[in-house]
Amino acid sequence: MDRPISALPSLRQLSYLLALHEHGHFGRAAAATFVTQSTLSVGIAELERTLGATLVERTRRTVAFTPLGEDVVARARGVVRAAEDLLAAAQGAREPLVGTVRLAAIPTVAPFLLPRVLPAVAAAWPRLKLIVREMLTGAACEALGRGSLDCVLLALPVECGEVESCPVLADKLLLASADGAMDAMLPLDELDSSRLLLLEDGHCLKDHALAACDLPTDAGEAPLVASTLQTLVQLVDAGLGFTLLPAMAVEAGMLAGTRVRSQAVEGAERQVALAWRRGHARAEEFRLLGATVRAAVG
Repeated sequence: MDRPISALPSLRQLSYLLALHEHGHFGRAAAATFVTQSTLSVGIAELERTLGATLVERTRRTVAFTPLGEDVVARARGVVRAAEDLLAAAQGAREPLVGTVRLAAIPTVAPFLLPRVLPAVAAAWPRLKLIVREMLTGAACEALGRGSLDCVLLALPVECGEVESCPVLADKLLLASADGAMDAMLPLDELDSSRLLLLEDGHCLKDHALAACDLPTDAGEAPLVASTLQTLVQLVDAGLGFTLLPAMAVEAGMLAGTRVRSQAVEGAERQVALAWRRGHARAEEFRLLGATVRAAVG
């Protein structure tokens, strides 16, 4: 006989469990779900009583999931995602782009596009609430896959799981070197790869730069690695090597006050796009959102 609804785990309890698994800390998980720590803790304890099993081993300093807990987390993702898709499909049938959309943007795109995109989206879709985070490509794609994000502004090509995307703009990659450096006089595939300055792992721009220079992604550890475009420019300005920068960053004035010069190189570019999980119930709405973003950036 089927169990009564009251004896089944609730979506709220499953959401608390997923938040705790993602953040690994009761306080941070509670903040992410907009409840108090005691409310979240009670919700997970009730879930464990409903299931008749321990899902989380608690100590004063750490949170560890039991093997069953890990299995329940994997299953809960599908349940919560299906419920969210159900709600989104119902809302979208009434009026598109109403309610909340969780959007991430990668660091080599966010500061240059979001100031133009967010006001345009607010004007076009006044009943849409965007929750925006800046995230590295890998982390954003993982969040997209597990359903904690709805869509991502990223740069293609990139491995991001099963996604669909809407093109936003083609962004050229410019060869940047200190003023007077001979690097800028050579084709990319003839440059000294040991002097190529890159962003750290997790930035898709690193892979795009390696591909433009016809170097494998496992080309080895670079002697100098930066975590931001700003640091990358300062390293080039110091004459420590050359790099490839997004045209949108150069156009935004990133090279101002430095002796770094940039030039276009044939075939070096990335495609900025809005991506979402394949099969998402709001796919048609995200295409509308992508069109608004594309119009905003020209």
